[in-house]
Amino acid sequence: MKLQFHIPRLGEDRALVQPWERTVGGAEQRRMLRQAEALGYDMIGVPEHFLIPHEQLEHSGAHHLHATVAQAFFAGATDRIRINTSVTLVPLQNPIILAKGLATLDWLSGGRAMMTVGVGRLKEEFELLGINFHERGRMTDEYLAAMIELWTKEKPEYEGRYVKFKEVAFAPKPIQAPHPPIWMGGDADGALKRAARFATGWRPFLTRPENIPARLDFIKSQPAYDGRPFEVAFGLSLAQLGDDRTAQAIIDRLGWFKGLGVTTSSVPTPPVRDIDEYLDYAQWVIEEIKPKL
Repeated sequence: MKLQFHIPRLGEDRALVQPWERTVGGAEQRRMLRQAEALGYDMIGVPEHFLIPHEQLEHSGAHHLHATVAQAFFAGATDRIRINTSVTLVPLQNPIILAKGLATLDWLSGGRAMMTVGVGRLKEEFELLGINFHERGRMTDEYLAAMIELWTKEKPEYEGRYVKFKEVAFAPKPIQAPHPPIWMGGDADGALKRAARFATGWRPFLTRPENIPARLDFIKSQPAYDGRPFEVAFGLSLAQLGDDRTAQAIIDRLGWFKGLGVTTSSVPTPPVRDIDEYLDYAQWVIEEIKPKL
């Protein structure tokens, strides 16, 4: 099983952020990511929001990065680790510019770019950006199709309701073939149907772990699914461990996830006092947990 490394202060969810994390900046994130790569972590995931309505601040805070820009920063600080998102809000962005950003990232990083797609959940964020919240699903479908066309065709053409182009050139193409991996985030049937059409991976958020096999079967039963290899990312939480947070309890829980079809997970960090303790725990996970997965 692959392990994702959580970089502190990619967001400020009040329920998840420890007090010391609020002192972390870009330099500290770069240091931590380099250490994570040296230890053998496989992936990171960068969340994204552009505007947070005031009524959401108590829950999520205001500190959110632009995912593609952050991915480029982290890719430049590393050599091997996969640079994913969790999630990229596709319908809130121009798909041609997003396709160019991710192709640039993949080309410069030697083929390490990825994207987990989200359609968005904050209606107010869409309204503030002048985008129809109720059309976000159809927009996402069209944007993804247009992006893949740009990434994969020498003479790309696309004619849709929300985006259209022809007689254009697009380079550099991504290094990864046929294009950087697309994962799909979400739990609704629409998200899973979109995963069957476009994705090679799925990141559920509200699905209970025991329901993952049935939902994975749903994805693979869709007419658009062509039998391609498919990954599932599902993170372990402190709540799922309860009071037993021993190495064996973590190994057992991740082993159960693996049996359900999960291919990528993460181990939550218990309360620590600073960056050094955080990295010490990350090293413990690699030494004591990962070899037994």
